[in-house]
Amino acid sequence: MKQFKFPTARMLIALALVGMAWGSGPALAQQRDADQPIEVEADQLDLDDTAGTAVYTGDVDIRRGTMQLTGNRVEIRRNQAGELTRAIATGERAYIEQQPDPDEPVVRGWGRTIIYHVAERRVELIDRAELHQRGDTFDGGYLEYFLDRRVVQARAESEGVEGRQRIRMTLQPER
Repeated sequence: MKQFKFPTARMLIALALVGMAWGSGPALAQQRDADQPIEVEADQLDLDDTAGTAVYTGDVDIRRGTMQLTGNRVEIRRNQAGELTRAIATGERAYIEQQPDPDEPVVRGWGRTIIYHVAERRVELIDRAELHQRGDTFDGGYLEYFLDRRVVQARAESEGVEGRQRIRMTLQPER
């Protein structure tokens, strides 16, 4: 089995945040944010080279440019090749945001769990999920947002979610 040297925590967070771009113009948002410094605040970091994980706990706040990811716990996972595969934020109200373009509003998402699948450029918002995009809002037990296509899929129920959280939407008229 091929061994890999796990990158420093700074490199790990840099890769995570570079890969997390919202909405249209992902290349623009990624480049603009990639040019910014990374700021991480947490009470604790546990880095595991063998498992390919970095786990931040205690009021975690990660920022880079227009990107922000917060939660009580944020775990970043990498594969054997050292590539970022997933970022998972959990907490009473985990949060993710980014402004895709200077002329567009910030896209915001909340949930008790937020899972960002890097290769698929897909975000799952789970349990008390909420997404705000261009004045439109989506709420429910489970929301899935495909970043490049701006596709939202929503369900009232999801595994591990207590009770039914009906889907609610508010869609603004086209201008």
